[in-house]
Amino acid sequence: MFAAVLIALANPAWAADAIERLAVSDMQAFRLGQLDWQAETSLPPGAQSALLVGNPSQDGVFVVMLKFPPNYPIPAHTHPFSEVITVLKGKLGNGMGKTFDKARGEVLQAGDSFALPAEHAHYVWTEDEETIVQLIATGPWGISYLDPADDPRNGSKR
Repeated sequence: MFAAVLIALANPAWAADAIERLAVSDMQAFRLGQLDWQAETSLPPGAQSALLVGNPSQDGVFVVMLKFPPNYPIPAHTHPFSEVITVLKGKLGNGMGKTFDKARGEVLQAGDSFALPAEHAHYVWTEDEETIVQLIATGPWGISYLDPADDPRNGSKR
């Protein structure tokens, strides 16, 4: 499945179609220090997001930046569609599976990326510094925590 995602992302026809569906009408530059960061309520408290292009609640490709504080965990969860994450600043731990276990994951550095297939259970964390990532995915985007008690939309403060 992972190889299929990478092949699809490497296909120029798919990439051109995805970019076309972004419906960007004018050239835009995005600078980390000038983004309109908002609290990201689908993630544990402390995360912020800045939407660059597209709309995560609608069909189609979107791009968003996510900012996480130091020592920040996101419990095991899945997404309905594939996604690609690129670390822009800091370090991001990434683990696969249904149980949060840093020992079974790896830490990615600024410039590193990973792709996830749809409905693939995973978890992430930051190290001792603020981390910013870029998320490219297809909407409508969603996040389903494997343990509903971890979902901040249910009142969880974990």
